Amino acid sequence: MLVHPNFDPVAVHLGPLAVRWYGLMYLVAFAMAFWLGRIRVAKSKIVTLPMLDDLLFFIVLGVVLGGRLGYVLFYKPMDYFHDPLEILAVWHGGMSFHGGLLGVLLAVWYVSRKHSLPWLALTDFLAPLIPQGLAAGRLGNFINGELYGRVTDVPWGMVFHSPGAGPLPRHPSQLYQFGLEGVLLFVILWIYSARPRPTGAVSGLFLLGYGVFRFFAEYFREPDDFLGLLALNMSMGQWLSLPMIVLGAAMLFWAWRRQQKV
Repeated sequence: MLVHPNFDPVAVHLGPLAVRWYGLMYLVAFAMAFWLGRIRVAKSKIVTLPMLDDLLFFIVLGVVLGGRLGYVLFYKPMDYFHDPLEILAVWHGGMSFHGGLLGVLLAVWYVSRKHSLPWLALTDFLAPLIPQGLAAGRLGNFINGELYGRVTDVPWGMVFHSPGAGPLPRHPSQLYQFGLEGVLLFVILWIYSARPRPTGAVSGLFLLGYGVFRFFAEYFREPDDFLGLLALNMSMGQWLSLPMIVLGAAMLFWAWRRQQKV
């Protein structure tokens, strides 16, 4: 049995300002996206460095606004309906990947219109840059001791000191998601996108890969206490991942069949 190190969520104090580890993970994610994006620009025939800067700027807005509003709408709509000002209290936590993804898609749509680029070609360019950001976010979850897993008796089960975690060991599901949605998905997409693919294929593989990995990891993650398990004993994360799996598989099929017809 392991014990969570119970990290201080504040990385450093700068006078009255407290810089939190979770916020630093966001900075790491965007810095890595900028670095990897420059590598992909060097091989891209449609995206330039100024376009990349524009894209990343609006993606930051999409992640933050979409992630927050997605959490509000998908997970606690009535709570925020009764206290709307709490929506602005992002320091209290509460971000949704699926909401952030919708925000990113809107940001990409805007940039594609602005630069007269095909929307799917731009999402194909962007898709391999996303998993490393997910990995950074899951590390932030682990440092905070939040989004821990279900009770388990596996040898690597970990006791978390977080409120509600109790004294029993739990799956370190944040690390499972770090490895699956972050590292493994990044490797798959980076290798797959290294060669020319039909338009939409890389985006489809991202949706399919993330959806499958997230759906699987949710079996080890403790469901949100205010929601529990929903219909068919599936969590909210699993229900939100199902459309991604279906859409990703459909996009892959469409992309390759469309290329064959051309």
